[in-house]
Amino acid sequence: MKGHITCTICPVGCKISVRKEGVEYIIEGNKCVRGKQYAIDELINPTRILTTSVKVVGGKCDLASVRTSGPIGLSIIREKMEEIKKLSVDAPVKIGQVIVENIDGNGVSLIATREVPQRTSVREAGESKGTDPFFLTRTSVREAGGEDHT
Repeated sequence: MKGHITCTICPVGCKISVRKEGVEYIIEGNKCVRGKQYAIDELINPTRILTTSVKVVGGKCDLASVRTSGPIGLSIIREKMEEIKKLSVDAPVKIGQVIVENIDGNGVSLIATREVPQRTSVREAGESKGTDPFFLTRTSVREAGGEDHT
């Protein structure tokens, strides 16, 4: 068995070749020890930082961006995305706020990476749903019997 991997630990981006001889892996092409460890980790237990969004109730935005506080197993990412899809959090949301503690069972948490203030008016409610901010103005003008010059 032989394969190649591009190391992402540093900007160099070494092309590392990995081949199996018996029960041992031969790793070549890395320019540092970290590259060798990266290749081994990718073979044995690949991990990734999970980034996505969660629903926000009562916020100026409907979504808040989130990420895991550390890498989680690549094998559980799809399962965790399904769990996150069902989540909602009440506004306000602060950057760094823990949304889910220990999401992977190994101490990694899901944390907010975007601040979402609490909604304070009906106008903000329309804007948070992705409505054209001028839509409310045009609608209000028509409802008041005025002319819409758009």
